Amino acid sequence: MKNPTVLVVDDEPDILQLLEITLSRMQLTTLKASSLAEAKASLKNQTPDLCLTDMKLPDGNGLTLIEHMQNHFPDVPVAMITAHGSVESAIEALKLGAFDFVTKPLALEKLRELVAHALKTAQSSADVSEDILVGTTKVMEKLRVQIRKVARSQAPVHIHGESGTGKEVVARLIHQTGPRHDQPFIAVNCGAIPPDLVESELFGHKKGAFTGATADKSGLFLAANGGTLLLDEIADLPLPMQVKLLRVIQEKSVRPVGSETEIPIDVRLLSATHKTLAQEVQERQFRDDLYYRINVIGLQVPSLRERLDDIPVLSAHILKKIAEDQGIPPRGLTDSALAHLMSHAFPGNIRELENVLARASALTENSDIDIEDLIQQEDFSAVQHVIQKEGTDFSNAESGSAKAPATLLEEVNGDLETYLAGQERQILTEALTAHRWNRTSAARSLGISFRSLRYRLKKLGLED
Repeated sequence: MKNPTVLVVDDEPDILQLLEITLSRMQLTTLKASSLAEAKASLKNQTPDLCLTDMKLPDGNGLTLIEHMQNHFPDVPVAMITAHGSVESAIEALKLGAFDFVTKPLALEKLRELVAHALKTAQSSADVSEDILVGTTKVMEKLRVQIRKVARSQAPVHIHGESGTGKEVVARLIHQTGPRHDQPFIAVNCGAIPPDLVESELFGHKKGAFTGATADKSGLFLAANGGTLLLDEIADLPLPMQVKLLRVIQEKSVRPVGSETEIPIDVRLLSATHKTLAQEVQERQFRDDLYYRINVIGLQVPSLRERLDDIPVLSAHILKKIAEDQGIPPRGLTDSALAHLMSHAFPGNIRELENVLARASALTENSDIDIEDLIQQEDFSAVQHVIQKEGTDFSNAESGSAKAPATLLEEVNGDLETYLAGQERQILTEALTAHRWNRTSAARSLGISFRSLRYRLKKLGLED
């Protein structure tokens, strides 16, 4: 097999020579160009496997070349060489589709890492599995295309969408279809870490750095080194930690708590939240400079009510998985049960659908789940009642309209204490599920103390 070819575009002869020597030692063939015009002429004669271009060229700039490559050679990764500290130029290059960037003066070790990742990207043609990202609606097809595109880049990606839509699934797919797929994928829920431990969890610490630090700890950034790190619910990061995270992103190195030296890292950074970060910035709950660094590329994960036509295939997929986990034949859905599901608003999105089907599957004694197996569930009917009570109208959905809920007296059915306990149990369960069973966060979201939450859980038999 012939060596991969790299097109290097720079008007400084010394840089061209340095790059040629470095690349030849990596068993790569170099094509050289000193201007935008020479680069375009070279591309007409031969398509390279990778392009490295300087930002400033005599007859234009590297951004123009990136756009040209995206339009005519979309499968060829392009990396930008920028002046040190030129953050704006680097971000603009990433937004236009650059694979990554490297700064002058060139650090050869980082350059070699970039080239290796880029060539793996050029060789990768993995598709986004429909077994993982289930759905055939237009919004889901669009999301698959976006995932394939961003997986080829090293740009930071911010994934936003409502709770329960599958943001972590999207993050894992970006990792699995990219050049780092054989390296670690680490996901961390920023909101589930106590504020005084966030720095240690992310960056690590040295033995004796603080009370309780009985041994060195590497931290999650180093655990993900070479791979991908997902900062889920990044909007919950305390402001002081946001400053330190920004520095890590800029310098591509971490300093463990109690250490005097920084450790270089090579991590693809993804972030996610159900909050609107732009609004958090306006309210000064999130730093604007960090927002612009992590939101180079934004991905919106659609809510379930935006893709109601996917409910049949989603339900079949979920029921099959439930059957595999329980070692039973997969259950189906009657027409009336399916129509009932498609008329529901699903404020909890796919997570709510999974819970509804899991409980209905456990309750029914038939091979197919019927509408009665759905509407007898406290959580499903209670959520519908709240939606109707608050005046949210989903009757214009293409799939049909929801049945009118029962009156409160009918729901109480002569036993107020049991009814109220059921409502409280549902609210507490939803809060704990949303915060991944972090009781401190769940109590805060409910506006009650941790002690009060613990008392209520014990009273309702949910303590364990």
